[in-house]
Amino acid sequence: MSVDGGRRLAHTTLALTVHGPAGAVDLVVPPAASVDDVAREYAAKAGLQFAPALHTRLGELLPADSSLTDLGVRSGAVLAAGGAIRRQAGDHRPEPEAPPPPGAFSVAWFSVAVGVAVLAGWFGSRVGGLDTVEGQRTVGLLGVSALIGVLPIGRLSAHRMVAAPAFAAAAAFAVLWSPEPERLPTVVGVTALVAAVAAGVARALDIQGDEALRVWIFVGVGLFLVTGAAALLHADGRVVWSLLLVAATLAARFVPALAVDVPDQYLLDLERLAVTAWSARDRPSGRRGRMVVPPAAVAHVATRGQRIITASAAGVWVVVAVSAPVLLATATLPVDRVGARVLVGLAGAALLLAARSYRHAAARTMLRGAGLTCWAALAVVVLRMLDTPQSVALGVVGVVLAALLVVVAVATGRGWRSAWWSRRAEVAEGLAGAGAIAALVVSSGLFRALWEIKFRV
Repeated sequence: MSVDGGRRLAHTTLALTVHGPAGAVDLVVPPAASVDDVAREYAAKAGLQFAPALHTRLGELLPADSSLTDLGVRSGAVLAAGGAIRRQAGDHRPEPEAPPPPGAFSVAWFSVAVGVAVLAGWFGSRVGGLDTVEGQRTVGLLGVSALIGVLPIGRLSAHRMVAAPAFAAAAAFAVLWSPEPERLPTVVGVTALVAAVAAGVARALDIQGDEALRVWIFVGVGLFLVTGAAALLHADGRVVWSLLLVAATLAARFVPALAVDVPDQYLLDLERLAVTAWSARDRPSGRRGRMVVPPAAVAHVATRGQRIITASAAGVWVVVAVSAPVLLATATLPVDRVGARVLVGLAGAALLLAARSYRHAAARTMLRGAGLTCWAALAVVVLRMLDTPQSVALGVVGVVLAALLVVVAVATGRGWRSAWWSRRAEVAEGLAGAGAIAALVVSSGLFRALWEIKFRV
């Protein structure tokens, strides 16, 4: 019997120590094992992709096909792994190539699918929802599509899981739709909550598209809380749409500050921070080393922030596209109507001005689309107030003013990117945002309610 490391080993085994590129590894092998068997065992323990050549302590190469007994290797021997790599069948196992990530065509395809789902939910609600056969089939197809979409199966699952909540929301809208205007905020809130639940299920099954799914959850739960609180407080629908429009306008400015989250260890050298006043007064004798941030970490933070900003811009556009037209349609009283139009116009201006500071092209385009959506809804309302000759004249004047504005911007140094325009656009954005918040008091009906109060002396 022999003892190795406190363990009793029979003479039928040998305790060896192999030093190599992956460090020292202790092995227990039978005496009849070949050198090649020991090399493969070392490679398996050390995580190597090849079986290295083995040498004695003196540097003599051990034949691969010889057994340890024939070579006189005893228990406790130390071998060295290195030298030429033996290219044999099975020594190197190439890693399977990862499938290519989905590209821009996948994004466009699922965007079209989301649009089709929205149209299906709308038409399903118009035909009667669950009260008709067509509505039942529509709801069933949308529900099955949402169920398949949340499953992490296939190469395009990352984009499909992000689109799945839209199908669930469309199915819920077709079921919950009611023609009464008073119930529309509640219908929208419950529909958003269903989308948030679908996003939560998709996020629980897989972490792909985690940033976009988080935006789905945050926006859906936020809409449900606002509409639910308004229903409990018996608030008018104008209050809900005004709050949502202002929240979307402010989100375009504050989301970038929350999206890019850089770890503290990349901003501060925590090991060199002064702990006490005495250590702060001391001066280190050696040269201060540099803190190196790995490029992969920078790419990860940038990519994550890009996905969050893009998804948030899409959410802002959706909220604006729903709240702005409905607010203009529900503001029927004269005072509320003026406040709603001012709020929609200023919100569109604030969104267009906020889009200029976005470096990401997709997010910038969606924010511009949200601002133009506000102005388009306002233009439809304004044009209805005018006769046909006045409408044509107003359209011509608008086109001329837009062309003149472009000429003036280009003539001001370097156009939209000049420092002059940047400073004034920053001020204009702040004024538009402040004006939108002030118009909220009028569009929501609070100003009219205070105006109509009768004080008793």
